[in-house]
Amino acid sequence: MAALIKGFKLASKLSSKNSALLALGVRQAHGWNKDFKPGKFPETDKEREAAARKYGLHPAEYNVYPNDGTGYGDYPKLPDTPVEARDPYYPYDFPELKRNLHDPMHAATPLWSEDRFGSAEPLRFSMKFYWLSFLGVMTACFVVYFWLEDYKMFRPVMQKQYPHKGPHYTFEDK
Repeated sequence: MAALIKGFKLASKLSSKNSALLALGVRQAHGWNKDFKPGKFPETDKEREAAARKYGLHPAEYNVYPNDGTGYGDYPKLPDTPVEARDPYYPYDFPELKRNLHDPMHAATPLWSEDRFGSAEPLRFSMKFYWLSFLGVMTACFVVYFWLEDYKMFRPVMQKQYPHKGPHYTFEDK
């Protein structure tokens, strides 16, 4: 028991003097990586090129969010295309997400994932046609309902007939 206490005292002395030993004892959770944090908003062309290189984009295709206080910094502004619009037959590194390794993710990734509604394909008909079709079907249903409201529908059944009148059951023993 005494040796265990001496070992704890020695470890506490070493860790207070040497931060490298302290780092070994820290749990490696990796919840936030400094590389994922966007840098400051690029002001010059040199900063824009460095930010484009950081996110693996060509400087010509690197656009940045406006510096309006949202905190996006140098994060690239990617086009608003849903995942379902991407080629399903391309050999992605992560086919279930339809993305490759080191591809920058959209700032609003949950809005553009495949389990959300996306407007990838153009509509077959105009919205006016869809609304008129909906209203026409609903109007026809209400017209038929109100037209047939007076005609009650029931199953025609006659009264149950028994061989004679009186109670048809008894609780006495025979």
